[in-house]
Amino acid sequence: MRAKKFDVFPYLLLLPAILMMLAVNLTPIAQGFYMSLLKLNQFTLGQYLDAPFVGLENYRRVLFEDHSPIRAGLGLALRNTALYTLCVSVLSVAIGLGVAVLSNRDFAGKGIARTLLLLPWIVPSYVVGTLWGFMWQRDVGIINVVLVDWLHLLDEKPFWLLGSNSFFAIVIPTVWRAWPVMMLIFLAALQAIPEDQYEAATLDGVSKWKQFFHITVPLLKPVIVIQFMFQVIDNVYSYNIVSMMFGNGAGHPGDWADLLMPMLTRQSFSYWLFGQGAAVSFIMMVLMLIFVAVWMKSFKRSMTADE
Repeated sequence: MRAKKFDVFPYLLLLPAILMMLAVNLTPIAQGFYMSLLKLNQFTLGQYLDAPFVGLENYRRVLFEDHSPIRAGLGLALRNTALYTLCVSVLSVAIGLGVAVLSNRDFAGKGIARTLLLLPWIVPSYVVGTLWGFMWQRDVGIINVVLVDWLHLLDEKPFWLLGSNSFFAIVIPTVWRAWPVMMLIFLAALQAIPEDQYEAATLDGVSKWKQFFHITVPLLKPVIVIQFMFQVIDNVYSYNIVSMMFGNGAGHPGDWADLLMPMLTRQSFSYWLFGQGAAVSFIMMVLMLIFVAVWMKSFKRSMTADE
């Protein structure tokens, strides 16, 4: 039997796109890593990539040197980012899935309702941060007006942008903007589930709740896992909403709202420690790559076990 001839033409057609993707993705990564090995500060910024080479010194300083300005707020930023990422990711996926199931039903004005539900996602994140920053204001913010003056749920107007309240002040707007796109993705996935499975379950007397947990959730598990992973990645690198809510990127969010990216940007530009900032950025990238690898391996193992 004659061996099948290898056709190189399709690969030649893909080659320009592959080279472009490698250039667009690998070049900034390589440049960022090289910057983390340089003494790049206010004195050497003009030299840029020709700045003095210091090897792993920047990594040592941000990880082990107590007097490093970037390391000073790293612990709180890590704690806040971990809690923020967990809360936003879980709530966004859960709300998006719930609304997708509800909007998948037949009702009058379904198309208009779905369009309106997408509006929070359409609003740019910078605008979301600015608007919610005004809404959280103590005296004139609409949230305190509604909670205290209209509904009388609280006796006095709290400071939402100070102390531990500031954590909820950044979580709620992020969830508000994130869940509509989750809804859209889950809605598309729900369309692929055969309707006869629900019809058979209904004939057998299975309740809607049991149908949701025993039919909908298992069949949507691959989508849920992937979207949760994307949410974690997005929220770890979250910047726009927090930076705009607290002084248009110039203010300090406090001990409960300072996330990794706003802290890293503020400290790097305040102290001109761009080499150390690049080191932290590269560490974050490596940690996220490890998370994605472990997450996907665990997911594949669980899918194999289910089969």
